[in-house]
Amino acid sequence: MVATAATSVFLSIAPLPSEPAAKETSTVGVGGKSSLDPCGVRSSKSKGLSVKTNAQVTPKVNGTPIPGLSSGLEGKKNDEESGSSSFRSPRTFINQLPDWSMLLAAITTVFLAAEKQWMMLDWKPRRPDMIVDPFGMGRIIQDGLVFRQNFSIRSYEIGADRTASIETLMNHLQETALNHVKSAGLLGDGFGSTPEMCKRNLIWVVARMQVLVDRYPTWGDVVEVDTWVCQSGKNGMRRDWLVRDWNTGEILTSASSVWVMMNKETRKLSKMPDEVREEIGGYFLDKPPVIADDGRKLPKLDDGTAEYIRRGLTPRWSDLDVNQHVNNVKYIGWVLESAPAPIMETHELSSITIEYRRECGRHSVLQSLAVVSGASVGGLLDSGNVECQHLLRLEDGSEVLRARTEWRPKHSKSFSSLGPILETSA
Repeated sequence: MVATAATSVFLSIAPLPSEPAAKETSTVGVGGKSSLDPCGVRSSKSKGLSVKTNAQVTPKVNGTPIPGLSSGLEGKKNDEESGSSSFRSPRTFINQLPDWSMLLAAITTVFLAAEKQWMMLDWKPRRPDMIVDPFGMGRIIQDGLVFRQNFSIRSYEIGADRTASIETLMNHLQETALNHVKSAGLLGDGFGSTPEMCKRNLIWVVARMQVLVDRYPTWGDVVEVDTWVCQSGKNGMRRDWLVRDWNTGEILTSASSVWVMMNKETRKLSKMPDEVREEIGGYFLDKPPVIADDGRKLPKLDDGTAEYIRRGLTPRWSDLDVNQHVNNVKYIGWVLESAPAPIMETHELSSITIEYRRECGRHSVLQSLAVVSGASVGGLLDSGNVECQHLLRLEDGSEVLRARTEWRPKHSKSFSSLGPILETSA
């Protein structure tokens, strides 16, 4: 507004003559100049004839002229013209320009929308793994025989030690195994079953699992998981995993497992059909296990040999998988339920070996038994590594699994501060 007022002061233009002034009487002089007649036609009359260009015809009614009406209409017209000219604003350089408000509003809207879209774009630098695998679904490498997938450790996947739990690592192993089958085009309508297996109501069940943890990742770390399959005996399959730190390439976890087939209807073990062998045989990798079997047998525990017993363990609905039995990762949590609390406080799990004997369902009630081998709970401060034997059984005594866990001291924790806890727990 200020700019408009200032411009109008310095760039004022004389107003144009008003309409009444333009309608003055024109006179044709003696010189024979042309003039306009009342109909707008030029006339070449001369000798002092004058014509009013704005002459009004006197109104008539039935041929009789009415002088008063003519003067009244003429006076009303003069009043309207004088009123309109009195309220007309002076013409300036600014108000003679076109109305740009609508155009400027449209341009502003376009620029605001473009700015919003620009701000929504993610211009952060992309890591190579994000470019190759933007959705975290993994990819096939090494001639289609190895599957690789990256995981970021979430805040809800860490425990009291601010590191990923063993259950988190086991979930990563299971996820890569299923995605491997899916990426290879062998995933049927079952949980990891191939099309030929689905035709025969066959599913995979794990018989043995070994996990060796060198270091647990922490919140925000990115781990790279490689997995592949090999033949194990005549009717089995071995699946191995290597978990690395994505930034450094350091091996964090090694795992090896043996899988067998079970009939989904009868819940009994089955031989591998030739059609299934031909279907998956091309994906077997000839490679030794990542964890060598030490050949030690897992002992059987009972009420007389067990030092710690946890009773009344029941699965929840969320613990079941699509095959309607308890997920194998849940068993590990039950095994650790019987581990002595002082060991959990002062040590971290470094390895676990599990032999699965039978499955359990939704209505099963289990007991977890454990015994510490080679050291007493009261002497954990001087024992270094600790080994425990475990047994998971149903209430009727049927074995579900046997396990062995090995524990190493937590280097980040001062054991001296846990002295009173160990004494009261002994």
